[in-house]
Amino acid sequence: QEQLVESGGRLVQAGGSLSLSCVFSGRTFPNGRTFSAHAVGWFRQATGKEREFVAAINWNGDSTYYGDSVKGRFTISRDNAKNTVYLQMNSLKPEDTAVYYCGADNPPFSLVRTGWSNYKYWGQGTQVTVSS
Repeated sequence: QEQLVESGGRLVQAGGSLSLSCVFSGRTFPNGRTFSAHAVGWFRQATGKEREFVAAINWNGDSTYYGDSVKGRFTISRDNAKNTVYLQMNSLKPEDTAVYYCGADNPPFSLVRTGWSNYKYWGQGTQVTVSS
């Protein structure tokens, strides 16, 4: 079954680093398009809070966008040969604690979008916990 699978979440101390991966296990999404045709975004949701945009990358990796709370600390990248998008997280803070989700979007004109409703395909999430 075609799906996005996140991994890499764990407990880490404040100031530490983590690298999350989002892997697409399939040939095409239900829309008939390949992983490399999709933008991919990372979102996070802390307990009791709304889902928050973290970062996104367009289909070929030449355009990225970050949420204000992670700008300068997180880096998103992708390897289409491996059907994988990465999220490198540095200088982690307790407020980064959340379940992190990756989503796939098939926007027009190679856009990078920040609204979670634009992302049609989602993984199950991976828990990141940052202790103070």
